[in-house]
Amino acid sequence: MQQAALQAISSPRRRRILRLVWDHELSSGDIASHFDITWPAISQNLRVLENAGLVRKRRVGTTRFYRADRAGLGPLKTVLMKMWDTDLDRLTELAEAEQREKSR
Repeated sequence: MQQAALQAISSPRRRRILRLVWDHELSSGDIASHFDITWPAISQNLRVLENAGLVRKRRVGTTRFYRADRAGLGPLKTVLMKMWDTDLDRLTELAEAEQREKSR
């Protein structure tokens, strides 16, 4: 599940969808109105997020409503924190090397 979630959030479009449904539930139509892509493309992105456990779907008649499942991101916290720490360490190394070059 962790790999599916990482792949799901690797897409800028899916991250944007997650932000849209982070604090409140939206219908698939409301979500689609924020994008200039086809309905099948939105549906596919929602399916990827749902399969990764990052959004929950609720049906009312023929309308589907989506909301972020924050618990689905929980297992990623450790991985993302390690990545963040590694990137910060690397950024520090690069900044220090640049400063040494300027000091010469």
